[in-house]
Amino acid sequence: MDVMKIIEKCRKYLLLFFFFFLVNGCDSEQTNSTMFDADVTRVVDGDTLHVLIDGKKETIRLLLVDTPETVHPSNAVQPFGAEASNFMKKQLFGEKIQVELGIGERDKYGRLLAYVYHNGQMVNKMLLEKGLARVAYVFEPNTKYVDEFYHIQKQAQREEIGIWSIENYATDKGFQGEELDNQEQGNNNDSLSSDTDCTIKGNINSKGEKIYHTEQSPSYEVTKPEEIFCTEKEAVEAGYRAIKR
Repeated sequence: MDVMKIIEKCRKYLLLFFFFFLVNGCDSEQTNSTMFDADVTRVVDGDTLHVLIDGKKETIRLLLVDTPETVHPSNAVQPFGAEASNFMKKQLFGEKIQVELGIGERDKYGRLLAYVYHNGQMVNKMLLEKGLARVAYVFEPNTKYVDEFYHIQKQAQREEIGIWSIENYATDKGFQGEELDNQEQGNNNDSLSSDTDCTIKGNINSKGEKIYHTEQSPSYEVTKPEEIFCTEKEAVEAGYRAIKR
């Protein structure tokens, strides 16, 4: 009997140990993430940043959000694109941020996929709260905050703020191709001039090489840009090189 009691006691301890390990192991997988500091050197648009990380130049694409276009060479400036871009510039340009990387870390263009924090607040959430972005590009395994993001988006939809103030503009497939009306164009003309005058295309080829194309480049018209720059200096600082002639 004594032996049986000892075996039973050991069994209980083993079960408790296993349960403790399982709970804490799962919890650590959900809460542990790669976090580090970065310095913002340029805001490309509402969801893309150039940063320095330990002296290395990187491009960050915000996870799970999409803002209207302002710098796409073949699309008109979309409503609330300028507001999203200007919000990001005001909040982040020249600032130190904290970066939480997603799983897989990079997209096919070599950009870091991340959640960005400034002064303790997640910028991805702030864009959704202000109606300047929609929840988008939801792909496993980068769905850590997706439920919370959808909840924030629904609140912005109920309040009809930002992109949700225009009927049928923001959808689960993107933004309708509406151009700014005269009043919006007049209000945003000064803030957009720096973006719309930029024509240098930054492209990442199949080898992962970052190459920029000016309007004099022979393949300029057929080049699909990942980023747009105003000067060649900006392109070089972002890690791009000129096309070889």
